[in-house]
Amino acid sequence: MSMTLGQLAAALRLPCQHPDIPITHISSDSRRIGPNGLFVAYPGVQVDAHRFIPQAVAAGASAVVGEKPMPALPAPYLRVSDGRWALGMLAAAWEGFPSQRMGVIGVTGTDGKTTTSNLLHSIFTAAGLRTGLLTTVNARIGDLVAETGLHTTTPDAPALQRYLRQMADAGSHWAILETTSHGLSQWRVAGVVYDIAVFTNITHEHLDEHGDYEGYLRAKARLLEMLQCAPVKPDISRAAVLNADDGSFSLLSAYRTPRMVSYGIARGDVRARAIRQDPAGLRFIVEGAGRRLNIETPLMGRFNVYNSLAAIAAAMVAGLDDEAILQGLANVPGMPGRMERIDRGQDFTAIVDFAHTPFALEAALLTAREMTDGRVIVVFGSAGLRDVEKRRMMGEVAGRLADLAIITAEDPRTEDLTSIMATSARACEAAGGMALMEADRYRAMQRALAEAAPGDVVMVCGKGHEQSMCFGEIEYPWDDRVALTHALDVHLGLREDEPPFILPTHQG
Repeated sequence: MSMTLGQLAAALRLPCQHPDIPITHISSDSRRIGPNGLFVAYPGVQVDAHRFIPQAVAAGASAVVGEKPMPALPAPYLRVSDGRWALGMLAAAWEGFPSQRMGVIGVTGTDGKTTTSNLLHSIFTAAGLRTGLLTTVNARIGDLVAETGLHTTTPDAPALQRYLRQMADAGSHWAILETTSHGLSQWRVAGVVYDIAVFTNITHEHLDEHGDYEGYLRAKARLLEMLQCAPVKPDISRAAVLNADDGSFSLLSAYRTPRMVSYGIARGDVRARAIRQDPAGLRFIVEGAGRRLNIETPLMGRFNVYNSLAAIAAAMVAGLDDEAILQGLANVPGMPGRMERIDRGQDFTAIVDFAHTPFALEAALLTAREMTDGRVIVVFGSAGLRDVEKRRMMGEVAGRLADLAIITAEDPRTEDLTSIMATSARACEAAGGMALMEADRYRAMQRALAEAAPGDVVMVCGKGHEQSMCFGEIEYPWDDRVALTHALDVHLGLREDEPPFILPTHQG
């Protein structure tokens, strides 16, 4: 495949003095540039890629896109204000602007993005609409299900646009994209034409990246700005779907949007009432837009009422009927690593959940409280090189809501693991809880299982579906679900072999 430099420059809204130069590939990695390549340079977190422009040209780059002045460069140079945005637009152009060929729903927020995205996919599929799905867990394109990687947020722009192209080529009517704050702030989603923007909640998370809550909210709100500026597609409804019960609502609702629909329990255009939970899942009534639905879903927890409401409101915006909504929610498959029960015949409940924020941990523990009259034992940690304040907040939540917290490793990276754990442990005890520290995550699970009595709930939180854990700068294979299954089998005397994963036990 090839395009001309003039065609690509047009996607950046730039004039081009050498429009006929053929381009056969685009990359922001100078090591992947060869003859007829287009190199895109921008300042990174650790390295400014402008320094690699000479290497890219020496390797055969036909042209370069960058942010800084580059006098006397022996190749055509297109200067832009934001190189990350340029890479996104170029990737979209390279794939033929696939998001313009179907409706696109972006789901963002701190918690519940993956679950809400999957709920929407289930509802739209029940409506008979061919629907693509891209989340941090996997991509669904027709009958194909593909993993999206380790520790991923929104994929980088070229990969994202390739997924969208595959969805469009498969005849998808809609694409549902889990859209993270990193994907928005780093312009990985540039060139995506959104039609419906769904917000779950915005709480304390990723402040290491965005500086403060206001910066984090602004990053999320870029989705509303993109929605407002997007061209209208034939027969596709456009709207923002906001959580009226969330603290972000007053700020987000002030943004200009084609239309705004709110949802919630206490307030909202689409509301839930008569909420009940039993071992089979959630049951509640939804009223809004002149409609009344009796919802039944196998999902558990009050937070999943909100996720369901977000999906229902978006489905209503898209014009889907009641039957599709009811069927989609009733038949939604279990979410990997989201309130996922691990049952090996033990006389207590063992659950793996992705809860890695204070809000999500609180929601998970409150759900656990509703499941038992016994004790709630939680295993969790906090990531290194990330928001430091969250460690204290996670500990406080565990201290209030768990009977025992076993604090362990969760991607310590290059930070001192003992120091990370101690911060959470002190906060847990200050909140009136009991905390133990165990650096080895597998042994932490074993200690939790040893403490469990019949009827108790053991929750392992923070990693969910993820397939690795980072110590130093190395990603080691890890899966909470596999590890907890193995630990349960050992606990029950069903096996005696070594743990399935070997991790470093401390950081210096």
